[in-house]
Amino acid sequence: MNSSHLPPLEVEKKAAGEVVVEIKDVDFAYAPGERQILSGLNMEFRRGQVVAVMGGSGCGKTTILRLIGGQYTAQSGQVLFEGHDIGKMNAAELMAARRRMGMLFQFGALFTDLSVFENVAFPLREHTNLSEELLRSLVLMKLNAVGLRGARDLMPSQISGGMARRVALARAIALDPPLIMYDEPFAGLDPISLGITARLIRDLNNALGATSLLVTHDVEETFEIADYVYFIANGRIGAQGTPEELSRSTDPFVRQFLDAAPDGPVPFHYPGESLALDFGVKI
Repeated sequence: MNSSHLPPLEVEKKAAGEVVVEIKDVDFAYAPGERQILSGLNMEFRRGQVVAVMGGSGCGKTTILRLIGGQYTAQSGQVLFEGHDIGKMNAAELMAARRRMGMLFQFGALFTDLSVFENVAFPLREHTNLSEELLRSLVLMKLNAVGLRGARDLMPSQISGGMARRVALARAIALDPPLIMYDEPFAGLDPISLGITARLIRDLNNALGATSLLVTHDVEETFEIADYVYFIANGRIGAQGTPEELSRSTDPFVRQFLDAAPDGPVPFHYPGESLALDFGVKI
């Protein structure tokens, strides 16, 4: 039976720690013959955990989110959500799976012409037949969880960037999804908003018994809230472990990333012709 059609009680009985998303031997490139973005990738995301995916810009972190959401299909390997292969789903099955996924886009991506209340109500209006009274109560509960119940009638242009990110988080959890994905949730936030957002991610994950997948560059805040971290390098897992394990690591790639070192396994220059060839210098 497809897990998206399970009765609510049966869904709640799912054990903490079980694998919610599994990526098995995945290869991905945007087109045949182009640069391989991901190669032989293997990852697991377990229920109840906050798992971070980190690495340099362009290493394929956001591509992983798009593979899980079904926007992209792997050339080989499997992306499994609750045991079902995303790449083999038809349109109706994929939509059912997506209803069980929450997504917080980079910078929030609120609907600018809708109020804070209506932004959070949007997925409930789209995917449920709730009465207006019950819908209102649920929206206010979600906004209260992120500290913004009092801002329900404001427009996105009337709130700060940090508040907008919290509204987007309330919208992402509107349907109580078992999987919540975050694309750079800390980007552009001031230190106070960053700390608030990080703590909300951890607390809401615990309250919902969900799985949270963070794509992020922010080491300090991420290591405070994550249960497990994957570092991506050259389309593969460069390193993985708990924040404590990685903090003690002497692996050159991990140290370069954690210490923000300009020199290390991740090169400064993008691969290309030699300087001599590009400038026509004869050797």
